[in-house]
Amino acid sequence: MAEWIRLSNGVLGAAIDPHGAQLSSLTDGDGRELMTDADPRFWNGRAPILFPVVGAPSGETIRVDGVDYPMRKHGFARRSDFAVIEATPTRAVFALTDDATTRARYPFAFRLELAYTLEGATLAIEATVANPADVPLPASFGFHPAFAWPLPYGQARGDHRIVFAKDEPARLRSIAADGTIAAETVASPLDGRVLRLDDALFAHDALVWDEVVSQSVRYGAEAGPQLEIAFPDTPKLGIWTKPGAAFVCVEPWHGIADPEGYTGEYRDKPGVFEVAPGGEKRITMSVTLMG
Repeated sequence: MAEWIRLSNGVLGAAIDPHGAQLSSLTDGDGRELMTDADPRFWNGRAPILFPVVGAPSGETIRVDGVDYPMRKHGFARRSDFAVIEATPTRAVFALTDDATTRARYPFAFRLELAYTLEGATLAIEATVANPADVPLPASFGFHPAFAWPLPYGQARGDHRIVFAKDEPARLRSIAADGTIAAETVASPLDGRVLRLDDALFAHDALVWDEVVSQSVRYGAEAGPQLEIAFPDTPKLGIWTKPGAAFVCVEPWHGIADPEGYTGEYRDKPGVFEVAPGGEKRITMSVTLMG
């Protein structure tokens, strides 16, 4: 196992595991942990990178030009070793490129870079999906950070909430038993712009906004320091935990699980974007400690 790459600027500290290029710790200036405890009784993930699929492919396969390829939920980047391209006290860059193993599951050339940069009270994360080939590259991408619930500032777990930057009138998508997206929608649990966190919200898996209007949310107790999570480049959002766990995930997605029973081509499914030959697509998010 590679050692985590650690960043610090006196205001925030961060640690990234090259296995998956996964943000594994985010601390305030006093060393208090702002992310999950990764308790294996619930979920030992921390902030997996979702690529080249988000969510569950129908039948754990994707179809490319009529050929089926095995693909697990959320893709293979989360289980891959990234090369460390840059490591300074406040910035680290990681890269994953295609090889024989990836092409057996995803028959495309690609380069995926993740850059983590500390800027004052903000951790900025930039993902770049690059296409070195001469044919279009279909892909999906998502962030999946798990933040401490409760945050380490003395407020009760039940006082924590997520506040959206804008009104979110749409109904939510529901998740089928196999992890794909069911046809029916469900009523939004928001009270105005506020999601009051409660384990019961997640009894049937994640909350999924298929068309999120907001480009940021604030998470925490109203009376304490909060995290502002910004996601200007992703049109979808998932929020998830396992009831009783000490984390809540705020997941900006540029992609979504397959529709239930989907058997079509990977490049045609909802949420897949294309990168032009020789081009690249950048997808960003940031986490800012407020108050």
